[in-house]
Amino acid sequence: MHSPLWEEMDAFIVEQLLPADPVLDEVQAACEQAGLPAISVSAAQGQMLHIFARMMGARRILEIGTLGGYSTIFLARALPEDGTVVTLEADAHHAAVAGANFVHAGLAERIDLRVAPAIETLPVLAAEGAGPFDLIFIDADKPSNPAYLDWALRLSRPGTLIVCDNVVRAGRVLDAESEDASVIGIRRTYEIAGAEPRLTATAVQTVGAKGYDGFALLLVK
Repeated sequence: MHSPLWEEMDAFIVEQLLPADPVLDEVQAACEQAGLPAISVSAAQGQMLHIFARMMGARRILEIGTLGGYSTIFLARALPEDGTVVTLEADAHHAAVAGANFVHAGLAERIDLRVAPAIETLPVLAAEGAGPFDLIFIDADKPSNPAYLDWALRLSRPGTLIVCDNVVRAGRVLDAESEDASVIGIRRTYEIAGAEPRLTATAVQTVGAKGYDGFALLLVK
């Protein structure tokens, strides 16, 4: 579901509020040239994540789902010099593109890119004592969202913000009878978040260049 008006409004927001950024433009172009799917956050959404991280004074960020590293760069730019983003990517080709983009952006030293299915990497992070993280961004395969949320809670602390992308899916999440594994995974994520006493939670619907979707915002008590 898309509307030309939504896209025009997104372009207006970027023009008015986001400074010109040749590096991010080149990162987007590199992702397109490498054949990556066009499913990164929009520029306005990336800036929102950046603002969240700065508001929280985040020093340790976990990202589940790197793709080409577009959102990772927004997050890494919010960190102090000794801060780190740990980002998890299952696809080796995507990870290679992301790694080159991090070097191009001058942020490779702040980003710890792990290449393996996140469901395998998350227990490794826990065993390493990598947490707690200040901000956790979940934007990977939606059927695994319930497991990702479980691990996010294990790797969090009181005050951690967990952000989940794509939790509306053009309203398809309303269909309780859906056989779509992504819808099922997201509906289960809502159920878990709503019943979890450690979370203060909401979700917001969004429209724009990425269509009709939304974010869940989960604050750990």
